[in-house]
Amino acid sequence: MADWADEIDTGSYGKSTRSVAGLQIDPLVFWPTAIISLAVIIYSLAAPAASAKAFDAVRVWSTTTFDWFFMSAGNLLLLFCVVVALSPLGRIRLGGKGAVPDYSRMSWFSMLFGAGMGIGLVFYGVSEPVSHFTAAMAGGGGAPLGGAAGNAARARDLAMAATIFDWALHPWAIFAVAGLAMALFAYDFGMPFTMRSAFYPLIGKAAWGRTGDLIDVLSVFATIFGLATSLGLGAQQAMAGVTFLYGVPSSPGAILALIAVMAFITFLSVRGGIDRGIRILSEINMWMALALLVFILVTGSALVLLTDLARNTYEYLRYLPALSNPVGRSDLGFYRDWSVYYWAWWISWAPFVGTFMARISLGRTVREFIAGAMIAPSVLGIIWLTIFGDASIAGIVSGTGAALTSASLETQLFVLLGTLPWAQVTSFAAVVLILVFFVTGWDSGTLVIDCMTSGGRTDTPLRQKVFWLFAVGGIGVVLLLSGGLNSLQAGAIATGLPLALVLLVMCAGTLRGLLVIHRRQQN
Repeated sequence: MADWADEIDTGSYGKSTRSVAGLQIDPLVFWPTAIISLAVIIYSLAAPAASAKAFDAVRVWSTTTFDWFFMSAGNLLLLFCVVVALSPLGRIRLGGKGAVPDYSRMSWFSMLFGAGMGIGLVFYGVSEPVSHFTAAMAGGGGAPLGGAAGNAARARDLAMAATIFDWALHPWAIFAVAGLAMALFAYDFGMPFTMRSAFYPLIGKAAWGRTGDLIDVLSVFATIFGLATSLGLGAQQAMAGVTFLYGVPSSPGAILALIAVMAFITFLSVRGGIDRGIRILSEINMWMALALLVFILVTGSALVLLTDLARNTYEYLRYLPALSNPVGRSDLGFYRDWSVYYWAWWISWAPFVGTFMARISLGRTVREFIAGAMIAPSVLGIIWLTIFGDASIAGIVSGTGAALTSASLETQLFVLLGTLPWAQVTSFAAVVLILVFFVTGWDSGTLVIDCMTSGGRTDTPLRQKVFWLFAVGGIGVVLLLSGGLNSLQAGAIATGLPLALVLLVMCAGTLRGLLVIHRRQQN
């Protein structure tokens, strides 16, 4: 089994990298992704109605035809992480026994969470529990597991279990698989920070050829559309907050102006790099998120919310097998519109979050990496969803939050804050929180895409990174304005479908790599 590891040859990788007008690019990855990205922007601008219809058709077809595959892939990736972490392979240190982490645990975790799904949790932290609770009270196929018509207590349990299911262990396991693979092969085998590296144990030097190019092109597209979806959500919610605070009408021009300001701030962050840009912003955001969380806890019913934390965790674990079931579902409306969409979104994010995780995880053990990348963010997510979700549901039940059920998804957070003291202050803080998550996601995504399209290089010129900054932002803007959330979702789902197969195969390559390292350490 060690033959491939004894004869590693990365010499042919990067030979296609060229200096073009001062840019360091891999033409076979850069040009296809750049041209098609620009084509999507032009098509969406030239034919907004037709493009929106086409993207929506892709979304519906993918979620109805391959719902079972998305869910099964998520289950298998979670199982892989659990088995590896609990096995003796979990003791392997990324980079070798003497490797030392570059960042403190707090900085490391802040960056993991900020790049992972911070902006999504802020957007859906109120809206998803409210949506599921409302659907569960009505019952039927649009409610999680059929709902509980008229039974508020059980409807609340189902709503919170379903929400946590969509944001806890499964998505972080998907990210961890990609991150572990790239960290292992980069730090322990001297390979580039690209998805293709995990395929070397399986196909040898073909990983540096056309097959590897295809994997990287797919990874870049998935990252672009996954990130564009998050940026679209962030722009919608930030604009809703500005409207709530200052009465500025939400219009395409206003959204464009907001995104233009954030693009400039993101440019400054990209210029600063990981240490001077992303790390500082991520730590600021973590403390701001914690402060907002504590405020909701204190001004709400703290004892009840803390009790709900244990209750929600229990209900999540109780319903986990049923919610993970890939076939024979009676709740197809919920299953396809929420869970399957999320799984596709998380999978499309895997190259981006995984590459970023790998770049900041030198010196961590495999077990520590999986725990930090999967369990710790899940716990924080459960806390966030419990406090915001239960506070919202309690308001609906008591009547003080009745407006939540009729508010749009992007405004529901501000409607909740409006029922609490100091609404203007907390709403302003929430807008800032969203915008900083917006910047950290856009920044880290830009750096990852640039790395993947330059043959794994991290020393590319600034203008090369700026190109991808505007390409990702451009796709997010035109899809948001031409087709709204459906078009953004369709892009993530379409790229997530083939990438799910790539991630499953990566598990085999990663396992072979871990076994080689384990064998070497035993000798």
